Amino acid sequence: MKNYLSLTWLIVLLFTYGVVPANAQATANTKEKTGLFDNDEVLNITISGNIKDLLNDRSDNDPYRPQILLYKNADGTEISLPVEAKTRGHFRKMRENCIYPPLLIHFINDAKLPSSVFRGQDKLKMVMPCLTDGYVIKEYLLYKIYNLITPKSLKAKLLKVSLIDTKSNKEYKPFYTILLEDEEQMAQRNNVVVIKRKIYPQDTDTATFLTMAVFEFMIANTDWSVEYLQNIKLLNNESTGVAEAVPYDFDHAGLVNAPYAKPAEALLMSSVKERRYRGYCVKDLKFFESTIATFNRLKNDIYNLYAGCTLLDTKYIKSALQYLDEFYATINNPKAWQKEFSYPCDKNGTGNVVIKGLSKE
Repeated sequence: MKNYLSLTWLIVLLFTYGVVPANAQATANTKEKTGLFDNDEVLNITISGNIKDLLNDRSDNDPYRPQILLYKNADGTEISLPVEAKTRGHFRKMRENCIYPPLLIHFINDAKLPSSVFRGQDKLKMVMPCLTDGYVIKEYLLYKIYNLITPKSLKAKLLKVSLIDTKSNKEYKPFYTILLEDEEQMAQRNNVVVIKRKIYPQDTDTATFLTMAVFEFMIANTDWSVEYLQNIKLLNNESTGVAEAVPYDFDHAGLVNAPYAKPAEALLMSSVKERRYRGYCVKDLKFFESTIATFNRLKNDIYNLYAGCTLLDTKYIKSALQYLDEFYATINNPKAWQKEFSYPCDKNGTGNVVIKGLSKE
């Protein structure tokens, strides 16, 4: 019994002083940091198959088409994965709007290799270049900004993609795309669940809604609504029973400034560069103070995303930072931000216009 107790206390001491947990934690960290969304390195991939027919699928209910996805692991080993892909979306799927339609990539069973960076993935949305891939990179940075603000946000992975049509042997010029984290995985890592029902924004958690709405104001995105789940996902915190709104799809934001992006006519705005706060009417403006404090705390981190980006030209980065300067000048001027954020209370304005959007993705 004495020897048994000694062994027990030895184990307790090892755990107490971190010897056993350190090794276990190191192993856990290694696993955690090798997932698809665990680093910001650009992943180079090749997708080969009947690419022409895939990209020409622009109608409703287009089929999955078999493809092969190739990439190299960190050790240089080439990995080949069987996948299926189909077009998705609405606006960006229309040929008159975009060169490449957005895709949905399905990693079939054979693709879920334990050693693959795509392990554990099922279906992922791929944001394709609508015009040039520079706009994709600009949109990617907006996902990164919201990741700084809250973990209840969709992670994004920047890819450099090469397409090869095996039928015609045509190789497309490589371009940047984004893979978006699956909403169910995002919910799971935050211990919440995704809900599909439509609710009023006033029925969501106030603090997280205001943060989300001010973020959309910062990037000058008006293409969203909670009521119609327009570019919004809803999470339900089972412990509180209160829904939380998560934004996505930022290509119509002023910080992206895509040539095809236009505000909804009902908003009576001249340009997507014009900022318009589109939350609901909050009489007690003190509720915004903690949200403003959050954005001020993260200012340097947000600016560093742009200053450290080597994939965009310096002219755009300078203009983006100046555009953010305008936002920060507003939220640090009490009269200015109170005027902006009380706009939905103006019965003569368009602050209560609800954006229904096009058919859902």
